[in-house]
Amino acid sequence: MIPLSLKEIAEATGGRVHGLDDAAASALVVDGPVVTDSREAGPGGLYIARVGEQLDGHQFVRAAAEQGAVAAMTTREVPELPCVVVPDIQDGLATLARAVVDRHPDLTVIGVTGSSGKTSTKDLLAAVLAAGGPTVAPVGSLNSEVGVPLTVFRVRPETRFLVVEMGARGIGHIRYLTTIAPPRIGIELNVGSAHVGEFGSREAIATAKAELVEALPAEGLAVLNADDAAVRAMAGRTVARVQLVGTTGDAAIRAEDIRLDEAGRPAYTVVTPGGTAEVSLPLHGEHHVANSLAVVATALECGLDLDSTVRVLASARPASRWRMEVSERPDGVTVVNDAYNANPDSVRAALKALVAMGRGRRTWAVLGSMLELGDESTVEHDAIGRLAVRLNVSRLVVVGDLARPMATGAQHEGSWGDEAVWVPDADAAHQLLAKELRPGDVVLFKSSRDAGLRWLGDRVAGEGAARGAANETDDDTMEDAP
Repeated sequence: MIPLSLKEIAEATGGRVHGLDDAAASALVVDGPVVTDSREAGPGGLYIARVGEQLDGHQFVRAAAEQGAVAAMTTREVPELPCVVVPDIQDGLATLARAVVDRHPDLTVIGVTGSSGKTSTKDLLAAVLAAGGPTVAPVGSLNSEVGVPLTVFRVRPETRFLVVEMGARGIGHIRYLTTIAPPRIGIELNVGSAHVGEFGSREAIATAKAELVEALPAEGLAVLNADDAAVRAMAGRTVARVQLVGTTGDAAIRAEDIRLDEAGRPAYTVVTPGGTAEVSLPLHGEHHVANSLAVVATALECGLDLDSTVRVLASARPASRWRMEVSERPDGVTVVNDAYNANPDSVRAALKALVAMGRGRRTWAVLGSMLELGDESTVEHDAIGRLAVRLNVSRLVVVGDLARPMATGAQHEGSWGDEAVWVPDADAAHQLLAKELRPGDVVLFKSSRDAGLRWLGDRVAGEGAARGAANETDDDTMEDAP
């Protein structure tokens, strides 16, 4: 974090120092990690004692001190560390993060939101911007009222770019996040049906997502996906400059001649006001084209040149786990683990990527539930099953009760028998795959995080070593280890 004395932290948050007098509080500098998990505390750091539904962070202040933390933020006095006592931990967390941003006037803050693709986009953007200066971006999907401050706290005096992923579960959430880290550039990827059960409608989701561009200053830039009508309409909801990206003719940054290689990795010609270039992405799936166009637009706005931007894109690798994570087992099975999260749009994109990767090979889609779809849940799951048939996916394995309409939809869409099966849980899916996966198969795992298929994907990917070792000893009857 930008070095701050304990007294400065108290002043920024409206808290009071306990355990030190005024002179000592001015002398004690926090310049290490700011964390909410005592296990992640480190030398010179600040521990934030959040109170959750099951655990009270105040119980772990001693553990944080043992890890090297020099102070804590609390809502009551504690003896283990000097602390800043605040009335509300979330307010203290947010106001301290804002103070860090305000103390860094040369910092360019870029906000990224969308119903899908946020994490992949911020990973690409972080890799590209790092070529232009020190860059901070979220680890994984830290995109909430806690995750955004934790990302901000990683800013150092030399940091030039701060990428902030912004998620929402209701109206006003993104607006709140923009008060913590006010963006100068806002990227709007898409408006889908993720969390429609909480928002009530896709229109409400669009309203929530638009809060990002509404927060931009007049000298800022809104990067809008021209191929998404709901995003394109956000041009009328911002005072900032607008730049459209996409495949339409009026997109200032657009992709032409999009093609996929035998592994489903996209390449295209990017057309910009300053010239054209060839883009090759090492990521799997055509949906990454839209994400990378937003990255190109942002990089150019931040002063990077087109050639260096496309060079970095060509070498970028997934930085966050379980997002189109592709591994090749020694026995010849390709595992695609995209099961960190799922909504109808992202599942459709993943299925299309699976088919592109599986040309001439047998393809498996192991799909679990898409959560938070409300009254549309049955219809949306049914539609995914039907799409799997239309895309000619070889085998569909549907996992869990909530996802069961996928299997029903597939069976109604085509004359499918064993091609589409329903199993009650991940263990049953594993037993089926262990018996039936063959060398050359491509298997996709996709579900919402709570469905747990990412762990199944890891398990299946790791077992390839055992099967590969068996192949090396010519023992092709050996089954995967449990």
